[in-house]
Amino acid sequence: MKRTIDVVFGDGPQIGVLRYDQQGHRENAAFEYDAGWLGAPARFALGPTLPLQTGPQFHRKSRDGSLFHAAIADTEPDGWAKRVIMRDHIKRRQELRRAGKEDELQLLNALDYLLAVDDVSRVGALRFRDENGFFQRAHEEGRRTAPPLIELGHLLNASRAVEANKETAADLAYLRGRGTSLGGMRPKCTVVDDDGALSIGKFPSITDERSVTKGEVLALTLASEAGINAAAARIIESEGLPVALIRRFDRRSSGERVMYVSAATMMGVEVTESDSHSYTEIVDAIRIYGAAAQADIDELWRRIAFSILITNVDDHLHNHGFLHEDRGLWRLSPAFDINPSPERMRELKTWISEDAGPEMSIDALMSVTPYFRITPARAKEILSEVAFAVGKWRMTGRAIGMTSEELEPFADAFEHSERTAAKEFI
Repeated sequence: MKRTIDVVFGDGPQIGVLRYDQQGHRENAAFEYDAGWLGAPARFALGPTLPLQTGPQFHRKSRDGSLFHAAIADTEPDGWAKRVIMRDHIKRRQELRRAGKEDELQLLNALDYLLAVDDVSRVGALRFRDENGFFQRAHEEGRRTAPPLIELGHLLNASRAVEANKETAADLAYLRGRGTSLGGMRPKCTVVDDDGALSIGKFPSITDERSVTKGEVLALTLASEAGINAAAARIIESEGLPVALIRRFDRRSSGERVMYVSAATMMGVEVTESDSHSYTEIVDAIRIYGAAAQADIDELWRRIAFSILITNVDDHLHNHGFLHEDRGLWRLSPAFDINPSPERMRELKTWISEDAGPEMSIDALMSVTPYFRITPARAKEILSEVAFAVGKWRMTGRAIGMTSEELEPFADAFEHSERTAAKEFI
C-alpha cells in the first residue's frame, strides 16, 4: 500500500505531504514540505526534527515510538482513543466474517489510526486530506462529530460500556469520531459546550475509588488561583455522575485552529519507558524557540512547585505543550492534565534536573533557580503564592461542589512534608 496525504494548516495553506508505504508488516513514512509553504512569509518548521528544507524527510521509528514525525504524532490517538478505534474495528471485522466477506478483512496500520481521528476535533491545527480531497476523519452523513452537551449522557454510557467490555456495535458507532481525538488512558470525548466552544468531557472510570474527575477540576482551579495559566475547567453532572468539562485551548474564540505540539516535540525527543528527561531540558528549548522565554521559564518553575505541593506525578513530556505564536516562536500552552495523586509514589515523571533525578522536593526545585535565571527573592515570591493557593485546597474543593467525603481521599496529596519545606523557604 502506498498513499500520499496532504497536510494542511487549519483552513489555510497546505504545509506539505505525508507519504506512507506499507509492504507486508513493514511500514515507512516520510514528510515533505510544500514549495508554497517554504516560500511563505509566515512559514515555520513543525518542530526541530522537521527543519524547513526541500525533499522528503524520513522518520526512523523507535520500538515504543510513532511511525510519524513528532508534530504529526502529537495528533495521533493514544490510550483511550486507540482503544475505541480498535474495538470498533474488531466489531466490523466480526460483521464481515459473519457475512462471508473474509477477503475484505484488514488489520489496522499506523496510518489508519492517524486518519481515524475526527477532523473537527483533532488536536492542534494540522489536518489530513486524502487522495479524494476529503479531510480525515470525515464526518458521516447526518451525524455530528463533536456533539452538544445535551448528548453527554449518551457518550458517558457508551464509554462505560467500552470500559466494561460490554459495548455494542451501536455504542462504538456512536463513539466513532467523538471519542477518538484525545490522548490519555481515561474515558473522554470532545463536546461543544454551551458557549459553542470545543471542550473535553472527562468521565469517571468504573474502576475509580475516589472522585478523580472532581480532583482534576480542583487541581486546575487551584492552579489558576496559584497564578498558573491553566485550562478552564468545571464540573457538570450527567447520569448522576460528575464529568470534568475542560475548555480546549487549541481553538480561538472564532473557532480558528491553533498549532499545538507537545514538550517532547519541542525538545526533539521521543518519550520512552527507558529514557528520562528533565525540566532543565524544557528550559533549553524555551530559550531557543520561546516568544517570551523568561516569562515562560518563570511559569514552568511555578508549575513544578505546584506539582510538588499537590503530588501531580503524571507530568511526562506529553502533558506539557506549546502553542505557536508567530513564525517559529512558541509559548507554553495552558497547564492541563494535572491531578492530585494521593496513592502514587511521590516521584516526578519529568525530573527537575539530571542531578535531582525524580526527587519531588522543594530543595531540588530551589537548586535549579540559577539555571532558570530566577533570583532567590523571586523564587520565594512564586513559592509563597503557590503554597498559599494550595493551602486552601479544602475550601476551594467545597467551593466547586466537593463534599468532605469526596475531599478526604485526596488529603495525602496535599498534606505532606514538602508543604512544611515550602514554608521554611518563604
